[in-house]
Amino acid sequence: MKKAEVPVLIEHLKDMYPDAHCELVHNNPFELLIAVVLSAQCTDKLVNEVTPGLFAKYPQPQDFLNVTQAEMEDAIRRIGLFRNKAKNILETCRRLVEEQGGQVPNDYDYLVSLPGVGRKTANVVLSTAFGVPAIAVDTHVDRLSHRLGLTKAENVLQTEHDLMKKLPKEEWTFTHHALILHGRRVCAARSPKCEICPLQPICDYYKKETKKAAKQTRKKAGV
Repeated sequence: MKKAEVPVLIEHLKDMYPDAHCELVHNNPFELLIAVVLSAQCTDKLVNEVTPGLFAKYPQPQDFLNVTQAEMEDAIRRIGLFRNKAKNILETCRRLVEEQGGQVPNDYDYLVSLPGVGRKTANVVLSTAFGVPAIAVDTHVDRLSHRLGLTKAENVLQTEHDLMKKLPKEEWTFTHHALILHGRRVCAARSPKCEICPLQPICDYYKKETKKAAKQTRKKAGV
């Protein structure tokens, strides 16, 4: 994607997803942190079904201190990788209470030091809970960034850096949420709906696939 096409991309995304935002239901930074940890390799829809009961019973980090591993596993059993996530959540709550007075800090380095919290989770918390411009690269964002031609990175860290360079800082948070929605609704991993996608004119993937199809057609026609 050419530099001049980036504003066009953002304009299209705003037309398609004007209210793009984090779809994990939460009331405060702590609930968001736990919800994002639970969402790894799991749908937001399922997480949103599990967290209301979890937070009703344990609304604050302090409330998790006397919860056993078995009890935590039972509370989130419907979530994928629930055993490991239960362990990480209990340890995270212990550290938040002992080191931060039970508060989730606006501190990237501290957040990524917590068990089960990587760059993506930290960036979601910072951008959504604290309004810090950030790009969280999940599988959708990474896939669409490559297809659109925003990056040729071989890892998500480089994808994040490339997006930070190419996108206006004030659009980082919106764009990553909009790309997630577009990845879910249109640009699926296996069967992208290119025929209905407004991003066709600026999408490297579509241009390549179109050329490939035209070449195959000519070959069959003996041209």
